[in-house]
Amino acid sequence: MTHLEHLTPRRIIAVLVVLALCAATAAASWALGRNTSDPVGSAPAGRVLSPGLTPELTADLATNVAYQQALVTAPSGKPKVTVIGTGGTIAGVATNRGSFTNYRAGQIPIADLVDDLRPEIDAVAEVETIQFGNKGSGGYTIAEFHALTLAVDKALKTSDGVVVTSGTDTMEEFAYWLDLTVQSRKPVVMTGAMRPTAAGAVDGPGVIGADGPANLYNAITLAGSRVTTCFGTVLMLGDEFHAARDVTKTSAYRMDTFQTRELGVLGWIDGSNIKVGRAPARVATCDNPQRWATPFDLSKIAPTAIPRTEIVYGYQQAGGEAITGFADAGVKGIVTAGTGAGGLSGAQGTARTAAVAKGVVFVSTTRTGSGSVYGGATGSVIAGDDLLPQKARLLLMLSLAYAQGDVDKVRTWVTTIGNPEWDTLASSAGTPPGQLKPAA
Repeated sequence: MTHLEHLTPRRIIAVLVVLALCAATAAASWALGRNTSDPVGSAPAGRVLSPGLTPELTADLATNVAYQQALVTAPSGKPKVTVIGTGGTIAGVATNRGSFTNYRAGQIPIADLVDDLRPEIDAVAEVETIQFGNKGSGGYTIAEFHALTLAVDKALKTSDGVVVTSGTDTMEEFAYWLDLTVQSRKPVVMTGAMRPTAAGAVDGPGVIGADGPANLYNAITLAGSRVTTCFGTVLMLGDEFHAARDVTKTSAYRMDTFQTRELGVLGWIDGSNIKVGRAPARVATCDNPQRWATPFDLSKIAPTAIPRTEIVYGYQQAGGEAITGFADAGVKGIVTAGTGAGGLSGAQGTARTAAVAKGVVFVSTTRTGSGSVYGGATGSVIAGDDLLPQKARLLLMLSLAYAQGDVDKVRTWVTTIGNPEWDTLASSAGTPPGQLKPAA
């Protein structure tokens, strides 16, 4: 199957409708003024922030006055961007300038990384920094994820955009978590690096070919541009930015490790030019913050309310003991990364049936890295569509936390919020996101 075969008429129409709606609502909100609790703000003085439409989008949008007007210069000075540091390779110190794989992650303070971009970054945005943590991405807990969301939302009350730096190992999980939980419509951009920044010491010379400085500079530029307003969280690395829901790390070491299979990148940065090739469907509800946001407002629950959720991998003659063990340990949700379109071994299937009887909720995904898993509209085994297992786990745990035992509500959230077209579906149905009934 070719990539063109994935461009169904429904998806093409959805993209065009989404962008047209975004254009109209953005232009109207610029003219009428912003909601003070979530102001979008204006572009830096002296800059035109048109994303530059690609050939894949229509000529009508290229000349759409409302769309362009929503992105033009406004006389309010430079944007304010908060950079929140959590560590990772971008804050790493290598043994020497030529060492790309032997280094200590999470060593350099985020303030130092931003200072290294001066004076150039000062012409782009007014930047402040917050040191949330300084360690590898895999060392963070869900409780710390909870705190990070609150920190991002707090920063967005006074900033025009937020950049979060992290390690790349689980950056896609950081990004999707923020995508699901941040309540503000303002830009949130994740970035990091595949090579450490300094050699020998925190203030040592730069590693040859280090990508961190350019990634951070571009991420701040993107956040300050407001081009990704209402996109949710995006991941920016190697001059490209991706939707948090869809992007994944594909290589342990390659610089172009982050890819969005099937759907492709959202856009890219070429110097001062920000290009947008497509937009997430959720921009269709940009004019209504209640409809745009997910139900997962973390200011309303404690981190202890988020249940343990695990992933089980499918493979030839896989045993069912992992599923049984998780169920016996009190795990409330399990994502299965099955073969092909979600297949499990006989032993795993038997164990899953027993676990469902104990109240465990399952989401079925594929281990292949792309493609969808479909299923029925009832029961405690929910089809995960094309969500990657690690993304489905985050959505499942949040759904379980907020559904309070209502499996039907969990199913509805997973099959709507987890759908790449969920905001378009919500917009067309006239109901808030997360309240749609999944298709049978």
